[in-house]
Amino acid sequence: MSTSTIRHRLGIALAASAFTLVAGSAAAYTGTECKEAGNCWQPKPGYPEQIAGSKYDPKHDPKELAKQQESIQAMEARNKQRVEHFKKTGEFIYDVKKIPES
Repeated sequence: MSTSTIRHRLGIALAASAFTLVAGSAAAYTGTECKEAGNCWQPKPGYPEQIAGSKYDPKHDPKELAKQQESIQAMEARNKQRVEHFKKTGEFIYDVKKIPES
């Protein structure tokens, strides 16, 4: 056998071994420790029961949350203007700046 053939076969054998190792470790989780059907998330050791105040707490900034709410309210107001104009005229205009004042 030539050296390239041996290297090729060795490479295939090595790849097959690596695949078997990965597949075996993936099959180790059985999913039998579910709290209920479909709820099989299990925390890692050391994960706290209560998230608030722990290092896992995302600590959302109230100002950032308020920005999102303001943007949602502005979006709803624009949609309301579009719908009212469409009901009156039957014409849908996306850009609310182009909707004529009536």
